[in-house]
Amino acid sequence: MTSDGDYRRGRHVVSALHVHLVFVTKYRRGALDPDMLRCCQDAMRKVCGDFGAELREFSGEDDHVHLLVQYPPKVAVSALVNSLKGVSARRLRSEYAGRVNRHLIRGHFWSPSYFAASCGGAPPSIIRQYIEQQKAPVNATSGLTPP
Repeated sequence: MTSDGDYRRGRHVVSALHVHLVFVTKYRRGALDPDMLRCCQDAMRKVCGDFGAELREFSGEDDHVHLLVQYPPKVAVSALVNSLKGVSARRLRSEYAGRVNRHLIRGHFWSPSYFAASCGGAPPSIIRQYIEQQKAPVNATSGLTPP
């Protein structure tokens, strides 16, 4: 799959899928410092590459991280999230054992929940308007009503 600006081109698909992800540390305890954030970013960039995705933006504070990921249509966001959280937690634990171990709750670094929002492109109201304005085939105009 090749990337052309904001579009990814594959053999049978052109896509522009982006997701904004937010992961928080368990119980929102301030566990991350700038070095750990860089380590986390490197781990997450590698995971994205393994999934054929691209980490476009990364930022974080002491208790959460934000990611903007462009991903191919074959990738399930939930599978990507599980891998991002698992790999980054293992990497942080191996490189910052003393600091991370103080913030582990029953062996978990990240909260099991996460925030995910699709982003990019036009808002749904504009897409709906575009679809409504498309020409219908001559024989199919009867019986078409908007939902």
